Amino acid sequence: MFEFVIGRDKLLEKIKDLVARKRYAELRGLLLPLEGADIAAIFEDLEDHDLPLVFRLLPKEQAAEVFVELDSDEQEMLIQGFSNTELKEVLDELYLDDTVDIVEEMPANVVKRILMHSDPEMRRNINDILKYPEDSAGSIMTTEFVDLKKDMTVADALKRIRRTGPDKETINVCYVIDTNRRLIGVLSIRTLLLAEEDDIIGDIMEQNFISVRTLDDQEQVARSLSKYSFLALPVVDTEERLVGIVTVDDAMDVLQEEVTEDIEKMAAILPSDKPYLKTSIWETFKARIPWLLLLMISATFTGQIISSFENALAAATVLTAYIPMLMDTGGNCGSQASVTVIRGISLNEIEFSDIFRVIWKEIRVAVICGITLAAANFVKLLLIDRLLFQNELVTIPVACVICITMVCTVLCAKIVGCTLPLLAKKIGFDPAVMASPFITTIVDAISLLIYFQFASAILGL
Repeated sequence: MFEFVIGRDKLLEKIKDLVARKRYAELRGLLLPLEGADIAAIFEDLEDHDLPLVFRLLPKEQAAEVFVELDSDEQEMLIQGFSNTELKEVLDELYLDDTVDIVEEMPANVVKRILMHSDPEMRRNINDILKYPEDSAGSIMTTEFVDLKKDMTVADALKRIRRTGPDKETINVCYVIDTNRRLIGVLSIRTLLLAEEDDIIGDIMEQNFISVRTLDDQEQVARSLSKYSFLALPVVDTEERLVGIVTVDDAMDVLQEEVTEDIEKMAAILPSDKPYLKTSIWETFKARIPWLLLLMISATFTGQIISSFENALAAATVLTAYIPMLMDTGGNCGSQASVTVIRGISLNEIEFSDIFRVIWKEIRVAVICGITLAAANFVKLLLIDRLLFQNELVTIPVACVICITMVCTVLCAKIVGCTLPLLAKKIGFDPAVMASPFITTIVDAISLLIYFQFASAILGL
């Protein structure tokens, strides 16, 4: 992959040159050794009119691999240009879960054409998977797996794998079912190959297995695959019947989508499933403006606090200069705590029952951080602001107000930052919503209240 990245520009230039000179045989030979994902990355920089031409040069199996890796706009363009025969050839090479993903992304007229050229069994399987909720295990599973019966011999099992394996997404793990298709065991291909030919599957299968249900959250399923280092997880229905499997490549896609969604929520942006450069200005605006409006309105409370202490600020104008520093420090501290807790929640490291342990830990961290920041700030106020910049308004009482406020602000920010995500999770909200922008707005108001209270008490304003 490293070598591909290094030579990508030269390779792209050569491909464009071969297309321009119509050296198709040479171009095909150049593409054959490449991985599907690498070819798809090159296709992003090809002209639209060249894309169908180069795609048709690929053998069927490689073309299917490339097609899956393309984004939805490029897939739609190719489908629109495919003949019925070409479309059927590509669909025949795709695994069921990849076909479902494509169907979900395409407009209705393209979906109709895809289903029209899929065989009846494929159409039935696609419709079955599309019935499951969007974020469930059933929506990302594939029905292309190897199933065995417990009374089979190893020789029989290997024959079945050789006969049906080429059409399955994975044969690394086989699933043992009874006459009612209930899952009763799993068996790795390694175990099969090392067993004697006359061994019975029921005797060598692993009966202690982990499975998930069709309605389980897809993110939890993906994390289970990561936790146990499995290549696939069996999916069963409410009657324990095996209906599909979730493979590790689909789990990686889920985790990537979930992480992207969390990052967008933490930045106060409505989640989008489109790449940044593929998202229109209007769509980007709609994703950002709701939270911006809400945060702008909520920030008016900060303005009200400042207005209510106008007389104090007029009596000690020097206090105004340090408002941004205190608010920013509080916001940063709250964000640190919230991001850490949100990550812990997403990895199932922290539960709501841990809230008091989390608060106690953050209090101790806040005390250490607050005292350190206050001490550094006290030195900075007296040495730099007062002596170096000759600001005589920065007196020791003023410095004490600022530094004490700093300690209390950090303490409050840490507590707010660690508790809000846990409370959000408890009442059913996404903890990622309680991240930087939201917490910063709350902490800004708290830090101002603390600041002016100490200023009134110590400076007698």
